[in-house]
Amino acid sequence: MMPSLRGMEAEPRIRVDVAETDQAYQIKADIPGVKKEDIKVAIDGNTVSIRAETKEEKEEKMEGNMMRKERHYGECYRSFALPQDVDESKAEAKYQDGVLSLTLPKKAGGSTKQITIQ
Repeated sequence: MMPSLRGMEAEPRIRVDVAETDQAYQIKADIPGVKKEDIKVAIDGNTVSIRAETKEEKEEKMEGNMMRKERHYGECYRSFALPQDVDESKAEAKYQDGVLSLTLPKKAGGSTKQITIQ
């Protein structure tokens, strides 16, 4: 949905890039304007969930006594499945300049085995 009032931004969304190597998944998630303490990452098998609490305050002063102050408090959430289970005990997360970087090692034994039909 688009906001109906001019000057209001839509609620932020978490955008992700996912890359895969033989050993791990590399994920970069854009979460600007959020403190790292307000970001939670959960791993359940091959499912990754990212949750961030957003707080934004804007104040616009106009002539005379007119003033507009807008506050936004909310939560962004993103969940997605990876092709293979993740070894959550070796997972690493870093947050810098509005970008959350995750290194999620693949769990051993998750490869597909083909069998011969007799």
